[in-house]
Amino acid sequence: MGNISLAGLTILLAEDSKNDVLLFQEAYPRAKLSNPLQVVRDGVEATEYLSGAGMYADRKQYPFPILLLLDWRMPRMDGIETLAWIRKEEGIKNLWVVMLTSETEGHRIEEAYAMGANSYFAKPGSREDWASLIARLHGYWLILPRPPESILKLAECTGTTTPSI
Repeated sequence: MGNISLAGLTILLAEDSKNDVLLFQEAYPRAKLSNPLQVVRDGVEATEYLSGAGMYADRKQYPFPILLLLDWRMPRMDGIETLAWIRKEEGIKNLWVVMLTSETEGHRIEEAYAMGANSYFAKPGSREDWASLIARLHGYWLILPRPPESILKLAECTGTTTPSI
């Protein structure tokens, strides 16, 4: 198969820190991403978004993401719990998940990969570092690899029906 353009496909950010969301959103255009960005505040909202439940049922307004950027520490349901839920869900278990956290301890990184994270990045402190991180994420996750076909089909779906998972 030829090259696939992932430029118009949605990225989902699951982050509870208003400051980190603001820094991310400010850095996003500087990283020259054209992907739509959706934001949820915790793991419960992330699972609702991914399953198309409740307010996220309209897939035109809330398209299935091609990539999930998942904060480790969140209220109600943390990143590892959310990741475990994703990896058990048959229809979406192959979704690309990048863990973002301020935790840089080796055992935390090992745990994230053991649970099925595709990548792990420490959250940067400055706006410039956020832009650099986003550009690196874009370069690797949205240009180089080919996404799993099942996830690509969900992400490209523009209808209002919710994928069954």
